Amino acid sequence: MVASYLTIRRAVGLSGLALPVMLVGGGWLAGVPIQDNMSSYYHTPMRDVFVGTLCAIGVFLFCYRGYDWVENWSANVGGVSALGIALFPLDYASDPLVQKSLSGYLHTVSGGVFFLTLACYSLYHFPRDARLEQEPHLRERSWIYRASGLVILLCMVAMAAYLFLLGGRWKQWFNDFNFLLWMESIAVWSFAAAWLAKGRVIVAEIAVDVLAYASELVLDDQRPDGQLPANDGWRRGS
Repeated sequence: MVASYLTIRRAVGLSGLALPVMLVGGGWLAGVPIQDNMSSYYHTPMRDVFVGTLCAIGVFLFCYRGYDWVENWSANVGGVSALGIALFPLDYASDPLVQKSLSGYLHTVSGGVFFLTLACYSLYHFPRDARLEQEPHLRERSWIYRASGLVILLCMVAMAAYLFLLGGRWKQWFNDFNFLLWMESIAVWSFAAAWLAKGRVIVAEIAVDVLAYASELVLDDQRPDGQLPANDGWRRGS
């Protein structure tokens, strides 16, 4: 069961990590110009990558089970919203807030719910689960999880400000730099980082260890000479 849970966490994290890279990088290799947002890749030769990856994330979330019904429903809602993003495409060359079809509006709503669900996991479920599972370097892991959730929320706020508040020349200027695409990519990479850390991927484990060591060095500098922390035995060989 432990191996199964770790595998699902890693699969979700790796899928999120790879999605923007495959869309932008694969699209560039296929001669597809950089799109305004990730959803616009549905209308390019990268459609199968976009739909397939989101469907995989949705299935992985459906298979994931947490410690209580709230976490289970969070995973189910995340799975449904991921499938909604994949199966209800955004209208071609459109603003996410101005759609011509029901499918387009369902896509926009699914995207917002998906990112909120991922932020909820990073800010609440993962820090709590880390305590229940007695993960090593708990403080540093909780910091990574919460930082990931905050980055997702900040990206959502930035995207909302772009969509609701900007207009005319300013919106066109941000659009020239593919603002939505990069905000979505940062949010997806942030959620991927949290799930990879939760899945105990070796690269994430190294990052946690480095963060813990740096934190310990800072704390050592602030302690009186000769005073050792309670968990300092591993550093002194005891």
